[in-house]
Parts: sequence; structure tokens; C-alpha cells
Amino acid sequence: MKTRRITLSLALCIALLLSTAYAAGGEAGDPLISLDYLQKIFAPAAETAVQEKLDASGKTAYDAAEAAWRAATAAAEASAGSEYTAAWAEACLKQGDILSVLTGSQVILLSGEATTQFAGGTLVDVTDGTELAAGAALQARHRYLAAEDTTALITVSSPTAVLDHVGSYHVTASDNAPDCFAMASALRSLTLFRGTGSGYGEGFDLEDSSTRAQALVMLLRLLGEEDDALESTAPQPFKDADWADRYIAYAYEKGYTNGISETQFGSNMPVNAGMYVEFVLRALGYSDTTQTDVSTSVARARSANVLTPGEETALQDERFLRSDLVYLSWYALETPVSGSAQMLHSKLESAGVFAADAYRSAKAMVTSARR
Repeated sequence: MKTRRITLSLALCIALLLSTAYAAGGEAGDPLISLDYLQKIFAPAAETAVQEKLDASGKTAYDAAEAAWRAATAAAEASAGSEYTAAWAEACLKQGDILSVLTGSQVILLSGEATTQFAGGTLVDVTDGTELAAGAALQARHRYLAAEDTTALITVSSPTAVLDHVGSYHVTASDNAPDCFAMASALRSLTLFRGTGSGYGEGFDLEDSSTRAQALVMLLRLLGEEDDALESTAPQPFKDADWADRYIAYAYEKGYTNGISETQFGSNMPVNAGMYVEFVLRALGYSDTTQTDVSTSVARARSANVLTPGEETALQDERFLRSDLVYLSWYALETPVSGSAQMLHSKLESAGVFAADAYRSAKAMVTSARR
């Protein structure tokens, strides 16, 4: 009963602040609340008021108050700065980014993971005819409709996600997560990364697992040897090479890699962090094919300053996605080659893989911080 009274008190506090914010409004020709008022006055006041109440409450009340505050603030902000698209549009987002959708808007999660919050109203799962509870995860490929008097906050919980949306919306970007979509675009501009042609998310498929074949191709590109691989006429014994046949044949002849058996390369097998970090170490000259214990790759990369402490921690996750492959490949370009002060990107520029101007343009595309 005590928790219920605390939560009700918090809700009333938020409602009072929100009504005051709306009363402030904009100019006569703009009845909507101004974004400047929201950011400089309303949001700080709301947060202060909620925090004062939280000091006397427990974790349950805290969670309820935080959700209500975020929903109320986002509802007001969406009203002040929302955009509108009459046709389905694609949003490629990173972890922590929030897509707010207003009444009548629709959204589909194409890939990745995302959860939703709203203070009132609901999201209708049009695909199976149910309502989505606040805090629940969106199901991939389900169409959701924001019901009457609803502003829903859809927060990306995976490293990357792709959402389709139509109607009124607002995107609030996170400042804390790496933007792997920007890195993938930057690598593509340097001919180092290509999509799979899936038809969404620019074809990058960053939410999928990385395979042995994909990892090998990236190794050859970071070595500046992709053209040599495509021109190779070397034989190879593997029956599952498929589209990566020339890459595998070249790498097998050069001694860069072996198969998982005498006749199978394991092209579609997922790789883990240790496997790909080992490839990065080889591209930078910190390791070679005589090193076969990939269980130590991440630790060795940290010792060689190829990885930061934050990256070493992040790579403890059991999943290794294409977003991880992109992230490691991008920052490998800014790492010195073993025994030299020359960065890997300079080595590739000297080899004619891409021009220095192209690298500067690509670097300007990535504005997020390194882990």
C-alpha cells in the first residue's frame, strides 16, 4: 500500500510538471511546447522533483517513477520536435537510441532487439491482434500501431537494430554506444566491407553472427590482398567454399588458414571473438599462423595495445556479431603495425588499397567514441 501511494504521488508530481510545461507553450503561431523550454526548464525540474520523492522510496517506486518520467518527458519532447513520414522509412539505430512514435504511427522491428515504454495508452500488435505491455520486447517482423493518446518510446537494447516506421516519430540518439552502422559505411567507402544484399539496414546485417568465411575475407582485405585472392588460381580441397572459393583457396595456399577437416572449411560456421581477434593480430603483424591457440587472442591483443580495456571486457560476450567484426576492423586501421609507427591505414594507402583522402572522408563519418 505504501509503495502504491509513493508511485501515485510521483505520477501526480510528473503530471503537474507536464501540465505546467504545456501551459508554458510556444508562441502564438506555435501552440506546441518549445524544445528549448523542454530541455532547459521542464526536464531538469521534472528530474529534480522525482529525485526528491525517490529519496524516501524503495527500488520498486524508483523503477516506476523513472519509467513514468522518461515517458512523460519523451511525450512532451516528441510533441515539440517530432517529424513525420508518409511512407515507410528505415531507421538504423545503435544501442540506447530511442525511437518515439505517436498516436497512429506504426513500427516494425526488422532486426536486433528493442523494448518499449509508455506512460499511457498502448502499442497494438497488429500482426497477432494483442496489446504490448509497457517494458515488453518487440517481436521481429511484427507490425505495431500506437493507439490513441499514446507516445511509445522504443529503446534499442542490442548493439544495433533496424526499424521500419511510418507516421509521426522522433529519434533521440545515445551518446554512449559505438555507432557500428557508421563504421560499416566508412569501411564500405574504403572497399573493405560489403553488405549481403538482404534489403534492409543497407544490407550490412550487423545483427547476424559472423562466419568463418566472412572473417577470412576481412583478414585478406586488412592485409591488402583481396585482389590477389580474387585472381588466384590455386586449388583447394574444401567442398563448402561456395561464394568464398577464391578467398579460401588463396588463404589456404598462403598458409593463413586451414579447414575444420580435410574436405570442409566450415564456411558458414560462426566465429567467436578469439578467432577474429587472432586474424586482426595477424593483419597487424603481432601474430602469425604458427599461433593456433585463439583462446589467448583477446588477452594478447590487450597486452599489445591493439584492444582497449573496455574492448577486452566487451568481447567476453559469448556472441560475436557482424557489428563486432566491423568495430574491430575499423579500429584496427588506427592501430600501429607491429615494429613500426605506421598505422594500418597508412600501410593500405601505400599499397594502393585506398587513397589518404578517402580515409580522411571515411573517418569523418564515425563520430561515436571508442570503448
